[in-house]
Amino acid sequence: MPKHQKKSELPSKICVVCARPFSWRRKWARDWETVKYCSDRCRQSKGDRR
Repeated sequence: MPKHQKKSELPSKICVVCARPFSWRRKWARDWETVKYCSDRCRQSKGDRR
């Protein structure tokens, strides 16, 4: 990712659990393609979908 991008210009995805949009984060730089959840809370509750 290039440095100094506006937050609105960062890539985003939709969380598969809560269906909310979330933006790219530096900690996900290496595996952005495999990120599915917006937070640890959603990742832990992935089996509790209603």
